[in-house]
Amino acid sequence: MQKVVVTGGAGFIGSHIADALLAKGYAVTVIDDFKTGNRANIAHLDGKIEFIEGSILNEGLLHQALSGATYVFHQAAIPSVPKSVKDPLASHEANATGTLKVLLAAREEKVKRVIYAASSSVYGDTPTLPKHEGMPPNPLSPYGIQKYVGEAYMQQFYRLYGLETVSLRYFNIYGPRQNPDSEYAAVIPRFIRLTKRGERPHVNGDGSATRAFTFIQDAVAANLRAAEAEGVAGDVFNVAGRGQTSISELLTLINKVLGTSIEPEFGPERAGDIKHSYADISKAEKMLGYAPATSLEEGLQKTAESL
Repeated sequence: MQKVVVTGGAGFIGSHIADALLAKGYAVTVIDDFKTGNRANIAHLDGKIEFIEGSILNEGLLHQALSGATYVFHQAAIPSVPKSVKDPLASHEANATGTLKVLLAAREEKVKRVIYAASSSVYGDTPTLPKHEGMPPNPLSPYGIQKYVGEAYMQQFYRLYGLETVSLRYFNIYGPRQNPDSEYAAVIPRFIRLTKRGERPHVNGDGSATRAFTFIQDAVAANLRAAEAEGVAGDVFNVAGRGQTSISELLTLINKVLGTSIEPEFGPERAGDIKHSYADISKAEKMLGYAPATSLEEGLQKTAESL
């Protein structure tokens, strides 16, 4: 039985990856310090996985976690633009230094491949749409810079040391277990919860901003394919749902799913936020066999049922 490691495996995305890996018959180790992860996300895995409580900045714990591993799914991060603006140094430690430490441990422990949770925030607010992997990065926030630094390290560790890496640029992942109070792209669970309560969701801006919302199970499938695909080491891929949806369209769809008619309230745009996000996923489709299978309406229904 092959051992795999999920850093940040008690988080929203990491816990779903751990579920899928377990279902495929892997021996799963999770390392998480619960700064952004949640014990409830992995409570159902008690006795089924190895769990190591601690930070990826702790090199001893990292080596313990990665010893004997074939694949590492590196999800651990402080995934928040506002937090990175408020405290760029703490954010850098977790997101950039933490990633470098994971790579160093993976190289020393002779891990086969590291799959990295990169971010669409590396693109910034470039006017060109859809955003494709060949575009020059233009991050608008410390978070975007840190995630890009992580990508660059991934590519260099493959080129310099032969450690296989794959970076997945996530576009607005949503679904069950996403914390409505989180500052990471939590617009969907937050809007659903407020609408269910009959409260008006607050929108930063006028509602015209667009996003490429991606259901969690599609993101998980991309991770598994990135681990197993041939000829992709050292590369970067967009992981997104199809098309783009404005925040106003999203709210209309949430009202439809819930059978409500709540009007939002609009406020000023938030510093560091990107206006339009729309992904070209043709590279992931071709090289990873990635195929997002969940429509936004179906994903919203599943998310609403979980809240």
